[in-house]
Amino acid sequence: MIQWQKSTFSSGSDGANCVELAHTKALLLLRESDVPARILPMAPTTLAALLDHLRDAPTR
Repeated sequence: MIQWQKSTFSSGSDGANCVELAHTKALLLLRESDVPARILPMAPTTLAALLDHLRDAPTR
């Protein structure tokens, strides 16, 4: 059974819509809680690159 963990940023008033993360032996799994069937499997290095990109992106 996959154990999903909510983002710590999902504790606000809109906590029902959040990003969740889980892992298998080889992959990390990413999904949005409002569409739980849509799962994005990725290698740990891919998730690290995505987070780096988001961190460096200008805010609106």
